[in-house]
Amino acid sequence: MGQNRQFQWFSNPCLIFPVIMAGAATMLKQKGHDVKWVDAVAEGLNKQQYFKIIQNYQPDLIAFETKTPVIRQHWSLINEIKDLLPDTRVVVMGDHVTFNPRETMENSAVDYVLRGGNYDFSLSSLVDYFVGSTDAMPPGFFYRDSGRIESSGEFRLDHDLDKAPLIDRELARWRLYDREYNLMGKPYFYIMSGRDCWWGKCRFCSWSLLYPEFRHRSVGSVLEEIEHLVARYGAREIFDDAGTMMTGDWLRQLCQGLIKRDLNKKVYYSCNMRFGTLKQTDYDLMKKAGFRLLKFGLESARQETLDRLGKGFRVSDIEDGCRMAHKAGLTIHLTMMVGYPWETRDDAMNTFKLAGRLMKSGLADLLQATVLIPYPGTPLWHEAREKGWFLFDHLAYERYDMTEPVLRTKDGDPEAVARICGRIYTVFLNPVYIYRRLSRIRSKESLLFHLRGLRAVRGHLNDFLIRNRFINRHVQ
Repeated sequence: MGQNRQFQWFSNPCLIFPVIMAGAATMLKQKGHDVKWVDAVAEGLNKQQYFKIIQNYQPDLIAFETKTPVIRQHWSLINEIKDLLPDTRVVVMGDHVTFNPRETMENSAVDYVLRGGNYDFSLSSLVDYFVGSTDAMPPGFFYRDSGRIESSGEFRLDHDLDKAPLIDRELARWRLYDREYNLMGKPYFYIMSGRDCWWGKCRFCSWSLLYPEFRHRSVGSVLEEIEHLVARYGAREIFDDAGTMMTGDWLRQLCQGLIKRDLNKKVYYSCNMRFGTLKQTDYDLMKKAGFRLLKFGLESARQETLDRLGKGFRVSDIEDGCRMAHKAGLTIHLTMMVGYPWETRDDAMNTFKLAGRLMKSGLADLLQATVLIPYPGTPLWHEAREKGWFLFDHLAYERYDMTEPVLRTKDGDPEAVARICGRIYTVFLNPVYIYRRLSRIRSKESLLFHLRGLRAVRGHLNDFLIRNRFINRHVQ
């Protein structure tokens, strides 16, 4: 479950390297602890195989991340772990339990709930407490004391991110995650220069629960990690998974550092970015520094929706941003959502048309569409509860998995709106788009990249075909 901003079932999943969980494992190993990394999803392990591993290993502590659609499954899993290994402490973390830690304490036999997103520093401090290196339990935990549920206080995000060690990628088995379809250079690696987004105002974003305060690393720290990944692993692409890449002087210094160290000639750099933020000179400098792909949250073609979401940019900024990035020679990846309670099917179709126009004209290159999910604790979730927008009991967490619409829509047709999500992917089948993409193939690396993308699109179309059948049967 690591590093998931959203939860979505895919037949051909994109496995994002869990940067902060890997940092937690690295910190514990550097302090002399015996650490075992098990990712049952990435490894394709079933529950029986997972239980065999932990039974043979007999760990003192098991720590893992959870998410709303699988939280009930994880409550049951925790209880089974505690039945099998009653002396093993279990720690769970994530945005869902950060918002409502008591719920998980009451519904499972979990020992500790870690709140906030700095899993690495917090988990390391908890283990220091276990082994007696410190007398006081660190802040940010819920735990049990003589049967009572207690709290060690509010979580803090005041750690110096530059002091986090370089991640032990071998320990975290980085090769399990080396199959991202929209990253061209292989091998590629995920890093995070910031936690999480300096904008931090989007009402649907669950990562704002983990990082209500934005913090970032120094440019020197980031450059050191990139040089390490290039020298140690021959990295060909870096994806910086900060919620939004820093801008201004920080970004310019990073670009200048990449150029000065000749890293722009050795590795691609990709990241998340916002519309309405950069000028043409910024995009041009990023291209010169080796940047390749920028992910933008388009979200909707309706200005009212952007305003209600707190996006902070205009619809006109979308096309302007795409045009400037395209002019600089950068690849643009758009993300969008459907299923807003104040939108109609026609509004969703207008978003589909905008995305299609940008893709077919060459101003955008890649596209990702999802059903709007109001994750518990976000401003959107609170508003949906207050206004009665939910199509089902808001505690039916397993239904927050993007297989169906969650909220009512303005015209009372959420099923039709949700189906547009799958239709958006048909843009990839447009002959104009296909011709333009094929005409840009100049190398074996580029050909393999496009073949991976083709497999991903086929998987998405299949997923949404199945999903639409589910919607037709189950949405009430």
